[in-house]
Amino acid sequence: MAKPIMAKATAVWLVDNTTLSFKQIADFCGLHELEVQGIADGDVAAGVRGFDPVSNNQLTADEIKTAEENPLQKLKLKYNAAAQGEEKRRGPRYTPLSKRQDRPNSILWLVKYHPELADAQIAKLVGTTKPTIQSIRERTHWNISNMQPVDPVALGLCKQSELDLIVQKAAAKKAAEGGAMSDDERRKLLSTEQSLEMEAEPKSPTAIAGLEAFTLDDNTSKEEAPIDADSFFNLPDNAEDE
Repeated sequence: MAKPIMAKATAVWLVDNTTLSFKQIADFCGLHELEVQGIADGDVAAGVRGFDPVSNNQLTADEIKTAEENPLQKLKLKYNAAAQGEEKRRGPRYTPLSKRQDRPNSILWLVKYHPELADAQIAKLVGTTKPTIQSIRERTHWNISNMQPVDPVALGLCKQSELDLIVQKAAAKKAAEGGAMSDDERRKLLSTEQSLEMEAEPKSPTAIAGLEAFTLDDNTSKEEAPIDADSFFNLPDNAEDE
């Protein structure tokens, strides 16, 4: 069932200006019945100004009057052709005010660790604009000197699954274009689960200069054989006489 805009403010107005039951108001506004009761008692939505659903073309006065006379009747949201399809509108993700100050740090993280992502993908992921992303890429952002790269998942700006999905799409696009990727780039383009499942890359041992000189085999000459330390103390008899 469609819900009215500013549902809680609408509930405040209906509580103050009608004799509708708490259940009728709760069903229409998409709230819990106890929440509507709390509005009536002044415990909920204190200071919220009522939003008139009649003057804002969401209800008719006749609809309210009929529902007041019959407590079992449910209110029906008035059809508004202009509002159709609003829930399908596409645009940047909404970011709460409390987290907007962290958004540049998350963009810097994405630009640094996932340069393969397009500006449009980053904008959709964290809810920002292309000019902001471009200024961070070019390091011309007004606050770039104070910014630190922070994972957007840690900041709560997106989910890990969303980040993994968009990175995988970038990987598929780059592979389709035939671009060569290093092992490090491939790891960045993998999801968290896939990256953790990969085996560690073998590393070559560091060469030690002169180590091969001490390696003996069957063809080692006597001159190259190691000298026994005890031979230094076994002096000839004539040496003792002298």
